[in-house]
Amino acid sequence: MPGSEHNHKKGRINWAELDWVVVGGAIALHAFAALALIPLLFTWSGLVMAGIMTFVASCLGITLCYHRLLSHRSFKTPKWFEYVLATCGCLAWQGGPIGWVGTHRLHHQHSDTEHDPHSPEHGFTWAHVLWFVHRYHHGVHRTQAATDLMKDRGLRFLEKYSWLPIVGLMVLLFAGGWAFAALGFSEKAGWVVGTSWVVWAVAVRTVLFFHLTWFVNSAGHTWGYQNYKDTGDRSTNLWWLALFSFGEGWHNNHHANPRSAAHGLRWFEFDITYCTIKVLGWVGLAKKINLPPAERMPGGMNEPAKEVPHDPKLA
Repeated sequence: MPGSEHNHKKGRINWAELDWVVVGGAIALHAFAALALIPLLFTWSGLVMAGIMTFVASCLGITLCYHRLLSHRSFKTPKWFEYVLATCGCLAWQGGPIGWVGTHRLHHQHSDTEHDPHSPEHGFTWAHVLWFVHRYHHGVHRTQAATDLMKDRGLRFLEKYSWLPIVGLMVLLFAGGWAFAALGFSEKAGWVVGTSWVVWAVAVRTVLFFHLTWFVNSAGHTWGYQNYKDTGDRSTNLWWLALFSFGEGWHNNHHANPRSAAHGLRWFEFDITYCTIKVLGWVGLAKKINLPPAERMPGGMNEPAKEVPHDPKLA
């Protein structure tokens, strides 16, 4: 953010400026997820719950709500449903909606420059994770880029108590796993199944989507192809990232058309989040769905997709 002091230019990290509370929390979360390596804690039901919660928290909560709805207003939805979706976003453990949106809007305002919160100009590792654990990130006034959301009492509540849905989910998962075993659906003890559900449906899926989100910031500005050359940054489209991030990997398309609800714009650019928005539209929960004008669609461009050359400085 302009005016903020930080010392990470050209990949030179001042380790004294890391927020060690956040570093400790990130390490603890990864250690929590590593419990999944214990054979006793693997259950097929836990894996199924992880899949369900990945869609709820990551697709509905982050990519659909935090990103395409709240950050860019690419479609409209009833206010009560917006709160439901924002609560799902809290379950992703990426913080409350206002701080997330503020950081993302700053990224668009200053993409790939000194004032981009996770600029790849400072190196791949900075863009991927170091920005998140740096005092600079937690010291900037991110809410200045989300003043519209600050006026919403419901979103302010979720911002302040974003941890509450996570705690509630962990309690419900543990109790649900215990009941699942008690009803005879598992041969393992109730506490084992309950713990399995928490480990897989909270810790593992949270860590995995953390890194997928961070890969949009790092890999999505380093490798891939561009449908648009007029974005003023190195944003790219990366098929494998789009596949696992519910369509967020079509990042160059997004930077070229930030208010578009669809990120995948060519026939082969599959976008699960946009498909979900269309389904919500069919049932009346999504309206005024924005798409790029015809002249901005990649199929109508004069030049073909351009492969972005690897820049060693960004590695």
